[in-house]
Amino acid sequence: MRDRYTSMLPESIKVRVASKAASLCLLCRGGRRLCGKAVCPIDLKARAFVKNINVVDKKEFVGSSPPSVFVGRFGYPKVFVGPMVPPMLGDTEIMDFPERWIGERVEDIVSYRYALIRGKFLVPIESARTGGRLIETLQELAMGVSAADTEVQFLKVPFGSLIIDDNSQPFGPSAPLKHFEVSSVKVDHRIEKVYYDGDLRAGDAVMDLYAKGAPVSKIQRAFSMGIFGTRRNRRLVPTRWSITAVDSVISQRLIEEVKSYETVDKYLVFIHSYMHNNFVAIFLPRKWAFEWMEAWFPGTFWNPSSSSPSVIGDYESYWGRTNYPEIGGCYFATRLAVTEFLRRIKRQATVLVMREIMPEFPLPLGVWFVRENVRSMLRYKPAVFEDLRSALLYVKKFMRVPIMRWAERSVILKDSMLQRRIDEYIRRVDLL
Repeated sequence: MRDRYTSMLPESIKVRVASKAASLCLLCRGGRRLCGKAVCPIDLKARAFVKNINVVDKKEFVGSSPPSVFVGRFGYPKVFVGPMVPPMLGDTEIMDFPERWIGERVEDIVSYRYALIRGKFLVPIESARTGGRLIETLQELAMGVSAADTEVQFLKVPFGSLIIDDNSQPFGPSAPLKHFEVSSVKVDHRIEKVYYDGDLRAGDAVMDLYAKGAPVSKIQRAFSMGIFGTRRNRRLVPTRWSITAVDSVISQRLIEEVKSYETVDKYLVFIHSYMHNNFVAIFLPRKWAFEWMEAWFPGTFWNPSSSSPSVIGDYESYWGRTNYPEIGGCYFATRLAVTEFLRRIKRQATVLVMREIMPEFPLPLGVWFVRENVRSMLRYKPAVFEDLRSALLYVKKFMRVPIMRWAERSVILKDSMLQRRIDEYIRRVDLL
C-alpha cells in the first residue's frame, strides 16, 4: 500500500506506515477491509496527503487562512505557535469550522485537515501580552470572521517526515516559520471589543461572546491566542486545552442557570446514529446531574485488541466535580450540548448520555465530533416515557451493548435502578 502513494511523492518526502494491526494490514493492503472498518484509515489519510502535495518542495506560498491558528502544548510554558494556511486562495472557512462538518464525508474532513499547513515558532506563553509583530498578527488572524489572504515563508520545506497510521487524528504538515504576512483581516468586532477590554475576566469574555452568538469554535480559537482576560494575566493556551476550557466554562455557567428551572416531568429519550457511532441521551425528571459514557467496540482506537466492548464514563452530581474527568474533553463537549438544550426548554434534569463507537468508524476526528453530534441529536423530538423501565426498553432496541453492561458502570443507572428515592417512598406512603 505504501508503494501505491510514495511513487507519487517527491524523493524528499519520507512516509512511514504504522498500525497496531500490522500483520492484518500486510494481508489487507487497504483493499479487503479485514479490520472491519468502513474505510481503511491508512488509505484514507494517504489519499488526503497525496491530494495536498502541491505545496511540497516549496518554502513559501500564498493562501487563504480559514482563518486558523494553532498553539502546541509540548514544552509548555514555551510552546510552538503559528498560522494554519492551505496552499489555495478563496473561501476556505469550512476547513476550520467544525460546526459545519456534520453531514460532510469523512474523506472531506480529513482532506481539510491535511490541506492546512502549519507554520510554527517557539515562544513563551506570556508573549500573548508582551506582543511582538508576529504574535499581534496571529491574534488579529484569530479574531477573523472570514478567510484571510496570507503569505507564508518557511525555514525549510514542510512535511519532512510524515507518519500515516490508523490511530492518530488527522493533522496537516508543519515547518518552522520564517515570515508571515496577512494582507487583510475582517475581524469579528464582538471579539475585538473584548480584546481591548483589559479589565474583563476571561470567563466573562467567553460568556459575553457566546451570548452574542459567536460560534464556540471561534471563541476557542481566540482563547488559545490569549485574547481574553485581564491584561496582566493573558497567556497563550494550547489549542487542545482551549477547546476543553471553553466547553467547560460555558457549560458550567449554563448549569447554574438551568438549576433555577423546574425539572422535566417525563423521561425523555433521544437517539442518533452517525458515521458508525450511536448516541443516546436519557433525561430523568430529577435535579441536575450528568454522566457521559462511551463504549468502544473491539477494533476501535481505544480498544484495538479486546474481545468485547470497553465501557467507560464520568459523572457529576448536583454539586459538580472537582477533578478532571478521565474520559477527557468529550465530557465537557457533551455537557455543553446538554445544557444548551436544557436552557432552551427552561428545565433541569438528571442526564445520561451514551455513545457506542463501532469498529467501522475509521479514526478519531476530535472533540468537535461529539459536541456537534449531541447538539444535532437534541434538535429532534424525543420519545417520552412515564418511567425509566419503559425508557430503557426503548433504548435497548437501539444500542448494541446490553443495558446491564451500561448499568454496571453508570452511577445514574445504578442509583435509579437499585435504590428507591425518598420522594418515591413518600408518594407510596401517601397512597396507603
